[in-house]
Amino acid sequence: MREPCLYDGHVGHIRKYVAGTTLALVLVGIIGCAPEPEADTAAKTSAPAEVTETPKPEPTPEPQPGVGPECPTDHCVSVLMTGDLLFHEGLWSQSAIPTNAEGQNFDFVPLLEGQKPYLDRADLAICQMETPLAPVGGPYAGYPAFSTPPELAAAVKAIGYDVCTTASNHTVDQGTEGLLRTLDGLDAAGIAHTGSYRAEGEQDEPLIVEANGAKVAIMTSTFSLNGLNAEFPWQVDYREEEPRNDPERMIAKAKKAREMGADLVIGVQHIGEEYWSEPTPGQRDLALQLQDSGEFDFVYQHHAHAVQPLENYNGKWILYGTGNTISESAPPAQQVNNEFLMTRIQFAKQADGTWATNDVSWNAATNSQNGAYKWCSVMPDQPQGVCQSAEFDAGVLERTRATVNAMGAAEAGAREWLLSEEQ
Repeated sequence: MREPCLYDGHVGHIRKYVAGTTLALVLVGIIGCAPEPEADTAAKTSAPAEVTETPKPEPTPEPQPGVGPECPTDHCVSVLMTGDLLFHEGLWSQSAIPTNAEGQNFDFVPLLEGQKPYLDRADLAICQMETPLAPVGGPYAGYPAFSTPPELAAAVKAIGYDVCTTASNHTVDQGTEGLLRTLDGLDAAGIAHTGSYRAEGEQDEPLIVEANGAKVAIMTSTFSLNGLNAEFPWQVDYREEEPRNDPERMIAKAKKAREMGADLVIGVQHIGEEYWSEPTPGQRDLALQLQDSGEFDFVYQHHAHAVQPLENYNGKWILYGTGNTISESAPPAQQVNNEFLMTRIQFAKQADGTWATNDVSWNAATNSQNGAYKWCSVMPDQPQGVCQSAEFDAGVLERTRATVNAMGAAEAGAREWLLSEEQ
């Protein structure tokens, strides 16, 4: 019988003192301290001991402040919107160029490029393609049945827009062919779109785009097709029965977007009284219905060709009128047609995973500079210099300021957007 093993377990000591000795020799040296094996080793084999892994801490996410104003949390996303791209002959004739290698007959970038520094200060930029696009080379047409040079889509992309809504009272001015050309042109330019559709069923699918790590859903509708009818009822976000702007459909679509993982939902409505600087009762009722649903983070409207107020409604914002993005000059009695609003909303992600608006900023612009059509900001920092004259520019800014703040926007925190403060 072997003596009891007196090995104290310090395997490390053994390894230290037998350095350079083979493992076989080491085992021989210590075998006398090992218990004699049982006869039936296989039968006595025990189950392996359970290994409990130490849980690894979740990695700290990288901050995502976005490109807007200072972010108060670790994650923000800013969304910018403007109004109607409303093209009459004066705009495209000014922008004509000799046909280039890409077959383009117009260059609209100089007309719109004043917007680019602002668009660069937003994570997502949304425009309104008011009018259908023409075939390459025309024919082109202005009011009442628009057909806009298709080169506009590439210019809109070049200055920084990501999405265009396409539901308006002019969507079917050129029938199904014009509708499809518009969607094809936006696709070719790399611009996402919603509001008009190629196939049945597409109307019910929310547009969801990613911006700085957030999923943003955009849905729209129009109150009118100017007495025309789409070839198929599903081609445009519009219904022929009252109410023309369908809040139930938009709310249902917003709920679906939430189910699909949307973090933010933006509602856009083409509605209003042309050249009016205040919302109609119908406009306001529709916007309030959407916000009362609890499904929308921001609601805005266009069509009136005039800037209209911003309102903080129960903690959520509504913009009743963007004015145009760009337009040919209207007579003095319709001066509001020539005055534009650009608005940026920043949302901050909260600790509980919800999103809250933390900044609302706007800037005012007019439609010409140095005697030519050009989007030109009239803000006090004058990023493009004087637009028409110091007096004229100041008048545009003052009218816009009074209109935007007519429903208490400034008191609720909306501010004037000075590009110089963010550069």
